[in-house]
Amino acid sequence: MSPRRTAVVTGAASGIGAATADLLTAQGCRVIGVDLRDAAVTADLSAPDGRATAVAAIGDLLGEDPLDVVVTCAGTIAPTLQTVRLNFDGTVRLLESLRPWLARSDAARVVALASFAAAFPMTGARSGLVDALLAGDEAETERLTLRMAGEVDGAEPDRAGIYPAAKTALARWVRRSAPGWAADGITLNAVAPGMVRTPMIAAQLATPERRARLEDTVPMPLRGPAAPEEIAAVVAWLAGAGNTLITGQVLFADGGADAVLRGDSVW
Repeated sequence: MSPRRTAVVTGAASGIGAATADLLTAQGCRVIGVDLRDAAVTADLSAPDGRATAVAAIGDLLGEDPLDVVVTCAGTIAPTLQTVRLNFDGTVRLLESLRPWLARSDAARVVALASFAAAFPMTGARSGLVDALLAGDEAETERLTLRMAGEVDGAEPDRAGIYPAAKTALARWVRRSAPGWAADGITLNAVAPGMVRTPMIAAQLATPERRARLEDTVPMPLRGPAAPEEIAAVVAWLAGAGNTLITGQVLFADGGADAVLRGDSVW
């Protein structure tokens, strides 16, 4: 019998994170959930001290055992600096800290949750925010995010651009980092869902009018908004030991939205 695999899942208390944790558990994995509440490890991943707390707690639980899987689902969509800190730093810095444990595994797999929003055009402040995040420039990241949030006098706000910029930066980080992580035998991929029926977008799906506006932005010809369990199934396959070749990919699990909006322009 193969050794039992150990997985860390962030955002494990709800939505895609909960569905992924449940599926990996059903597949025989030992799952260490991380969230603000209702998880084995409770920590705020948007803050450096919260990430340090999480890494210490995970390390205590692992001991000398390897870490086989990390799935990062923790995130928020609000147009605030918190979104940038959690969606990008909360993923990237945590993964960098957990890499030594992953390197001990014979089949280490990392899957980050990006978003279909990573396919949106990145221009102006959005592009600048992506660059600042990837450069690790915290001061510029904060300046641009507050400007986009409309918290700087005289600045033209772009609240709707904060979340896509953070997810675009994450997708680019995955692409850039995967070859280096492969040297340790770690696959590093991202899944980019379209609309998913989770608490994060519940308000946007609450009325026919709001849902129609969202569907104009994210058209999903294959049955519309997905269930969290459908995304979890994609994540679990990428996280499995059987995935021996796929790395550095951003897989759009979006019901055809990317094909509708970008067509073959990216090829």
